[in-house]
Amino acid sequence: MSSMEVRRFAQGSRIPGWDDSVDLAKDPQEIPDPATTPVPASLREEIEHHMAKYPDRRSAAIPALAAAQRLHGWCSPEAVGQVACVMRLTPAYLVAVASFYDMLDTRPVGHRRVYVCTNISCSLRGGRELLGRLKDAVGEDPDVQVRGFECLGACDIAPMVSVDGIYVGPVADDEVDLLAAQIRDGEDPLPAKQLLSRPSADPQANTREWDRPGTDFAQVESELQRPAPGSDPLPPEPSSFGPPMGEPVHPGDAGPPAPLEQAPTPPDGPSQEDGTP
Repeated sequence: MSSMEVRRFAQGSRIPGWDDSVDLAKDPQEIPDPATTPVPASLREEIEHHMAKYPDRRSAAIPALAAAQRLHGWCSPEAVGQVACVMRLTPAYLVAVASFYDMLDTRPVGHRRVYVCTNISCSLRGGRELLGRLKDAVGEDPDVQVRGFECLGACDIAPMVSVDGIYVGPVADDEVDLLAAQIRDGEDPLPAKQLLSRPSADPQANTREWDRPGTDFAQVESELQRPAPGSDPLPPEPSSFGPPMGEPVHPGDAGPPAPLEQAPTPPDGPSQEDGTP
């Protein structure tokens, strides 16, 4: 078993190429022509779904690029061109976004993405050693990338691993070989240690099966809005956060208005509005 030093590239970045120089000899990029840029129907539908959520379509750049990456394996020039065609943006704009974010790959990598958290909480519990052991156990599988990640926001299950977006942890030393085999074979990683299977203080949590991320977004949104079996429907929107400001919670409880709601106190002394000096 060996530990793995987290590799860093120029300027301390974990991602290569983010500071690649711009080729000033190239002509400025234009928005791709739909007549000459074929886009798979499923990808177009997903991108348009994300664009419909925002008043400014550029806000959908990250989920749109992520959708193209799932289809192509990385944000290749072809993938970026397809996203740019649907969103009516220049490829340069999208490359600027893709090269900034850690989970968008601008170079070919394995389709299966395994991130091992190496930030402070996981490192204190052996995260860097876990990264080295897992890389050794997975081996040179070209379809799998195993790399360290700055923080995955799951400190309570440190040291933890994300396998294609599925959070598992804490990962013990004697579970590394099993986890590696499950990753190589495309199996469910450590089902008993997945974050989704952990108990919750919410009595309505985990009362039904949740679909893994897919492309049927209308169904997913419908499931999110549907009450759990046996539960009461959600209250009307106006009452979700209590009565409006200014209305008493109980009759007779009305008090003075909040300071920000009080009329401003006129300053002492003569006023310039009445013409007095």
